[in-house]
Amino acid sequence: MNKALFSIVFLLAFILKAQDHPNLILTQAGVEEIRQNLGKVPFFDTHLAGVKAEVDAEILTGVHVPIPKDMAGGYTHERHKRNFLILQKAGALYQILQQDKYAAYVKEVLMEYARIYKTLPIHPQPRSYARGKIFWQCLNDANWLVYVSQAYDCIHPFLSKKERKYLKKELFRPFADYISIENPQYFNRIHNHSTWGSAGVGMMGLVIQDEELIQRALYGLSKDGIDANAKDNDGGFIKKADEKAGFLANIDAPFSPEGYYTEAPYYQRYAMYPYLLFAVGLHNVRPEEKIFDYNNGVLLKAVNTLLNLTDTDGEFYPLNDAQKGMSYFSRELVSSVDIAYHYGNSNPGLLSIAEAQGKITLDDAGFAVAKALEEGKAVPFTKKSFEITDGPNGKQGGISILRAGNIEDELNLVAKYSAQGNSHGHYDKLSFSLYYKGDEVLQDYGLARFVNIDQKNGGGYLKENKTWAKQTIAHNTLVVNETSHFNGKYELGSQFHSSKYTSELTDNSHQLISAKENNAYKDLQMHRTLIMVEDERFENPLVVDVFKVNADNKNQYDLPYHYFGQVMTHNFAIESYQSLVPLGEKDGYQHLWLKGKGNTKSSTDQLSWFSNNTFHTLSMAAKKGDSYLFTQLGANDPEFNLRKDSSFIIRRENTANTLFVNTIETHGSYSPVSEIAINTRTKIKEISVLVDTTEYSIVSITLNEGAPIVIYLANTNQNKNHSHTVLINGVEKKWTGPYYITIK
Repeated sequence: MNKALFSIVFLLAFILKAQDHPNLILTQAGVEEIRQNLGKVPFFDTHLAGVKAEVDAEILTGVHVPIPKDMAGGYTHERHKRNFLILQKAGALYQILQQDKYAAYVKEVLMEYARIYKTLPIHPQPRSYARGKIFWQCLNDANWLVYVSQAYDCIHPFLSKKERKYLKKELFRPFADYISIENPQYFNRIHNHSTWGSAGVGMMGLVIQDEELIQRALYGLSKDGIDANAKDNDGGFIKKADEKAGFLANIDAPFSPEGYYTEAPYYQRYAMYPYLLFAVGLHNVRPEEKIFDYNNGVLLKAVNTLLNLTDTDGEFYPLNDAQKGMSYFSRELVSSVDIAYHYGNSNPGLLSIAEAQGKITLDDAGFAVAKALEEGKAVPFTKKSFEITDGPNGKQGGISILRAGNIEDELNLVAKYSAQGNSHGHYDKLSFSLYYKGDEVLQDYGLARFVNIDQKNGGGYLKENKTWAKQTIAHNTLVVNETSHFNGKYELGSQFHSSKYTSELTDNSHQLISAKENNAYKDLQMHRTLIMVEDERFENPLVVDVFKVNADNKNQYDLPYHYFGQVMTHNFAIESYQSLVPLGEKDGYQHLWLKGKGNTKSSTDQLSWFSNNTFHTLSMAAKKGDSYLFTQLGANDPEFNLRKDSSFIIRRENTANTLFVNTIETHGSYSPVSEIAINTRTKIKEISVLVDTTEYSIVSITLNEGAPIVIYLANTNQNKNHSHTVLINGVEKKWTGPYYITIK
């Protein structure tokens, strides 16, 4: 269905035909199939038994609905969070096991919430731009509504008409009004927060048959989203293309055509739950709307994209604001995988993810997955090199993942050349990170926050998230004059995006991603090309980093590499300091202790370090006057909020146009048991820049044995059919396309 023609039917003065329950996430047909197969599908039965034990134990503790007072991580916050999680599970158990104790428990808890809700003040913690009543922010109140709507749908038949009317009047409708009408700054925007709000209001609207809530959820608070004079062929209202709020707008704006969410994987993971749960509710209650076809089926595509944005261990790449360690084992992804399998194309690769997760949801989708696993339909979910675009039209840059090696020894290079990423974005144009065997070799810091740990700022974002984690120096990309991209200004950064120049992900001898950024600094253009070269002389693919800068004025350039582990060797002298001082005063530099400094020694300088029983070598095509800064995070950090991570910075001063050429080798191993070290030294002898002009960059990498690797880059013409001719040391070299690589 055309996304501009998403129809809303049954819009008859808030009057809907009678509905049977459950029909939101669990359906009557689904419940009946589950009941008939109890004891026959071990994967489902095992999970059901685990959930039953958890809920039974909780019921024995009684009803706990404390007056809210705490930030995230505090008792009242965690108690109310546990309530909505348990209520959702108890509702499902009531339907599946037909035991009244579960419905009675849900009813008792909801009645207690209804008794106090209207008299509750705004949450006493004044930290959020939109304070909730149950929680410190409306976002968490919306979480509650998304889960509780499922519980209420399940126990609906258990309640009397009078009880339903009471809960709607005293709890559900005022709750939905509070997080929407009374907090438009929260509800009426494009953000994962608002998606939760739309889903909560919409799902409850579906359950209590409140058309006003459904419309509010789909289109936002503005009435401009509905044109009273325009109807589609089915008599439904036509959504205006410029609508900027509500559930549908929050599908249109943040997702690229492939299903990449502009805030990046960590928040995409978080947002997928409300996206998909509300979609399932719409699908089940209003199948004629074909919500899973909306915007070319982007919601189901998004699950596959999100799974591909994980490393060898299933952990999401920590782009933008992201907590490291979050993975597809999270409850949001358990639900997403089940829904994508059941309501999508039954991709058997998803079953292997579900099997690894070891959990399913107690609903139609979860049972479908469990049954398919029992029938042996699972096949491995294969992650290959891939690239995805950013922006609703796929024209705001993107992300590329270069993968090499088998799953146990996989090398991952993550290149980021995307849009800002809304308020969770970082100032890190053309940054990249590198992984080996699931471990970080060159890291992205992620966020500065201890999520739901009350002792650290109530579990919220720390001020160091702005002063360090978002700043450019915290990433593996170029910093000019110790100033972050776009001067660290969100409004400015949101106007621009980087752009892919060219790429190659399928050649057996190499993979490549090349992108440009023209707006991060005034009168300066950046062009980065990252290549993974397959050469039998290297144990793992060689990563080549070619970073070209064109500038109208002379500047100081800092190119950091944020590494883990212990420095092994270096072929240049280092002066280490006994008294530490911060590297700078602002834009993240104030958080870096300057621990040592080196200066270029030769045309090729090298640094090796050791981490996770593996050796890594950075080789650099040096220029006269280059200096090398060894830093450690932790300066101006009185509350010890930052990790004590290390970084190595190549500094080039008083320079306009320039070219950085560096390589990263991942090699060798060390066993602490046998105490044997293997392949500990670099294979690279020299890196030479043969040509560096506006039009061309040509680099030669000489190894200890065999012919050099030569990389030819055309910087201004990415036409794959264009022929290039360059004179190198009196010898004419010709090739076709934006690049050419000779190996042996």
